[in-house]
Amino acid sequence: MNVQILGCIELRATDGGNIPVSPTVSRLLATLAWSANSFITDEDTIGRVWESRVPAHPRDALYTVATRLRKALHAVAAPDTACDVVRRPGGYTLVAAEETVDVLRFRALVRQARNAQCRGEEEAALECYERALALCHGRPLSDVRTAWAEAARVTFGQELRAARINSAELALGLGRCDDYVPLLHELAEAHPLDERIASLLMLALYRSGRQDEALRCFRSIRSRFVAELGVEPGGRLRMLHERILRRDEIVHGGRPVWAAMAS
Repeated sequence: MNVQILGCIELRATDGGNIPVSPTVSRLLATLAWSANSFITDEDTIGRVWESRVPAHPRDALYTVATRLRKALHAVAAPDTACDVVRRPGGYTLVAAEETVDVLRFRALVRQARNAQCRGEEEAALECYERALALCHGRPLSDVRTAWAEAARVTFGQELRAARINSAELALGLGRCDDYVPLLHELAEAHPLDERIASLLMLALYRSGRQDEALRCFRSIRSRFVAELGVEPGGRLRMLHERILRRDEIVHGGRPVWAAMAS
């Protein structure tokens, strides 16, 4: 069984088939799965599922929806798969194994990547990051349009951004510059004043034999800094620009850009 919430909310059987559930059951699944293995009070769950359209008897309604969700999970779960809606005094918990819920797998893989990186295992770290990023299929909780879901998307967006940047920096250190130029362009468009992203994009372009594009990238971010903030970019980014202009040997190597700039 697979609970997918990093995109459209889907409940999938072990054979990959999508299990249809009602919109209300889907919202409850999203609410509990987002905080899987954590206790959520009835009040919080009711607010997340119904927001301003709370039914006349909210706890009774919640009990009914939770029962339907539990039946759907039991209908598709393999015998050895841990995933169940558990009632506890005052609230519910979705008890789930990491492999069952995509957001749990994402966070587990990111932890594995960081641990591997701390051990100096860059290839293994990059593989974990790439597996984590492959789990994301569009806007998380995309079927839920509530204040809670929007706040959850903002929080996850920060996690996703960090994972994408870290994976790109690892990839550049391993010589996979061409592969990551599109991702870095996308990140730079979404975060035009992020100097770390700009530096990685400049370095990826330069190491891919596209010096002119790397220099244009610097000019673009400098113009934004001056126009929007009234200041020049930071010293590390300016140093990288100067070293690309000089074709400095340090920007050819496999070291991460921030480490290189500290030299």
